[in-house]
Amino acid sequence: MPPTNFRNSRFLKRSPQFSMTTRRRFLQASAAATTGVILANCQRNLSDVGSSDGGNTASPTSGSTDTLHVYTWADYTDQELADSFTQKTGIRVVSDTYDSNETMLAKLQAGGGNIYSVIYPSDYMVQKMIGMGMLTELDKSQIEGVDNLRDKWSNPGYDPGNAHSIPTTWGTTGLIYNSTVLNPNPEDWAYLWDEQRQISRKMTLLDDVREVMGASLRSLGYSYNSVDPAEIEAAHQRLVELKPAIASFKSFGWEDQLMTGDTVLSMVYSVDAISATLENPDLNYIIPASGSSVWTDTMAIPTTAPNPEAAYAWINFLLEPENAARAVERLKFATPNQPAFELLSNELKENTDLFPPDDVLKNCEGIAPISQEISELYDRYWTELRSA
Repeated sequence: MPPTNFRNSRFLKRSPQFSMTTRRRFLQASAAATTGVILANCQRNLSDVGSSDGGNTASPTSGSTDTLHVYTWADYTDQELADSFTQKTGIRVVSDTYDSNETMLAKLQAGGGNIYSVIYPSDYMVQKMIGMGMLTELDKSQIEGVDNLRDKWSNPGYDPGNAHSIPTTWGTTGLIYNSTVLNPNPEDWAYLWDEQRQISRKMTLLDDVREVMGASLRSLGYSYNSVDPAEIEAAHQRLVELKPAIASFKSFGWEDQLMTGDTVLSMVYSVDAISATLENPDLNYIIPASGSSVWTDTMAIPTTAPNPEAAYAWINFLLEPENAARAVERLKFATPNQPAFELLSNELKENTDLFPPDDVLKNCEGIAPISQEISELYDRYWTELRSA
């Protein structure tokens, strides 16, 4: 299959409301020293947002029925979304952000479930949290619009029948690179090894064991979710070979380096790549030809949610096609809501960085939960790689 090197995002015009953001950005007050592009991201988050690492925000009062506390990724809400919801329901929104599913899980295990009524776990984390008894089984009689979901998300493997979660955003993992510097341009994961000398100390990989190991596994022809110890070891050894050429492992904060030319290639999430390609037309995003991961983020209600009524109102609000479409237009994430997709501009619908075609997605896999034994094997190799 030819490389998925799409530049439709060039046709998207930046609006005053659109500024660089990352799906996995860990917002902190100390980020004030970063560039204006990154600072612009902070202006777009809710005024009530407590940007946190999951443990450093003051605990809000959880008992009020006219306030909804949401725990989400940094770029899934903005002031307009919150204001619209409040105008319709009278419920005030207070949102805290996290940088990883694991951060979110740790905070809920430490008592955060008594604070938040809506959380945004990713697909594999939904399955894990169901097994831990942490997610409410949804009362579908209180939800309107589930039938708006595209077929792929109507009965997902991680949560059959969407019994505990509602898909809200999705995307892919791939490579973003400076097309004016790299020759040849990357087409697949193997490029990292084949062109190791050209990109040595000028590439970053995600700070995520399953994504990085998954990419290495795919480069060897194995599943992103392999549970074969021999395959996992081979993927680890391949990464050990690459390690001297890796500048750093970053899930966020890679944008400045790429924009200034300190790096020329990064492993990224698609929603982040779109922001960067809009900032700089020399940057291209590809989904590697051999396949990558496709992720889904959801809305769910913790079993200890203090205000489930408001949580259902929030879910219904975001299932309304008009509300979902407006959020996509401002925040630039892909929606699984088919009527919302139909409301988007042609520029957005035809942006294949945002909405890859089915022939590309067929090679991608969702990150699947694995056994504790295999998880520990991944973690051991990851620790060895990072400390080498």
